[in-house]
Amino acid sequence: MIGREHYIKMIRPFYDSDLIKIITGIRRSGKSIILEQIMLEMRAKSDNIIYLNFEDRKVTSQITNCDELIAYVENTSLPSEQAYVFLDEVQELPGWQEACKTLRLHNCSVFITGSNSKLLSGEFTKELSGRYVSFRVRPFVYKEIQEYASLLGKEVSVTDYLIWGGFPKRFEFNTVEDQERYLNDLDDTIILNDLVQRYNIRKVRLFRKLVNYILRNNARIFSAASVNNYLKHELESCSINTIIKYLDYLQEAYIIDSVKLYSPKVKKELSYYAKLYNGDVAFNSLRALNNRYDLTHNLENIVYNELVYMGYDIYVYDNAGKEIDFLCTKNGKQYYVQVAYSVAEDKTYEREFNAFKNLDNLSQKIIITNDELDYSTSNVKHIKLKDFLLMQEL
Repeated sequence: MIGREHYIKMIRPFYDSDLIKIITGIRRSGKSIILEQIMLEMRAKSDNIIYLNFEDRKVTSQITNCDELIAYVENTSLPSEQAYVFLDEVQELPGWQEACKTLRLHNCSVFITGSNSKLLSGEFTKELSGRYVSFRVRPFVYKEIQEYASLLGKEVSVTDYLIWGGFPKRFEFNTVEDQERYLNDLDDTIILNDLVQRYNIRKVRLFRKLVNYILRNNARIFSAASVNNYLKHELESCSINTIIKYLDYLQEAYIIDSVKLYSPKVKKELSYYAKLYNGDVAFNSLRALNNRYDLTHNLENIVYNELVYMGYDIYVYDNAGKEIDFLCTKNGKQYYVQVAYSVAEDKTYEREFNAFKNLDNLSQKIIITNDELDYSTSNVKHIKLKDFLLMQEL
């Protein structure tokens, strides 16, 4: 596996801190590998390292609660030395937060991973307030895919990335059929195990219809009302509150991200509309019929994932009724970014470039497409997708 320095360099300054280091993200995005890489660095200076994986039955059969975890660490760690305690998928342990709070007070540097943002939900952040720092890990972006593919002696095209995304383990399989089988199993695990069982969802058919609808229609503006209208068309009855609750579940498991619409008229976010992006575009492609993959919306989804990886804060921007895909801000700089699969046709060119109409020139205007030709103008910079995927920042 490749070293994911992008994430580790953010965590490294906290290695010896008494703050609880929370590494979170969607299942199989590489959190455990990052934990292993941190431990490898720590072993260069300390032997006082404890690692427990709470998906391992050997661990969970011996440690079933907060007190047993504390006792195990006390009995295992070297006395009078700082211990480095790594707890993988710790949300499976009842009372984990109490154990972490106690351990950090007794000369332990605690690192934890989990696949569900309940680790950072209100009930836990209240208890851990001021005692933690969090880091979200995502599936591979294209730069990481290229590095890992090179290690495996493979080549991965941009088109392959647009269809099947960046879950790390899929690249270990040699055929598309094997990769798709792995991704389908992962999809079932995340949705059925992480959501249906965890939240005791009773209307499973309704929930799956909603999930399939959302994941098939990534990179689109949604409201709870629009989802409700779809379900009514499918002859399914569901309240607005239930839909909002289900969408929250998808976000809590990092299956989707919600990006707010920013209105310059009222100079604020519009909370009742949001654009939803899949945590990985494979969730869309697995639901495509007859290999009719939605490359247009997957491309926008990929650009979103890459921009977040680069560290930009992102909104959807309403330019007098014309939607601009991304308003990106970072280090006091602001960028308007429009995304299209191609602007080779005149009609598409006019629609996409006109989205920037009447915007001031204080912020950079960028359009990203899969075209080979350069369509830059005096006011708008065109970036080819293949070049954008290798950039560190805009």
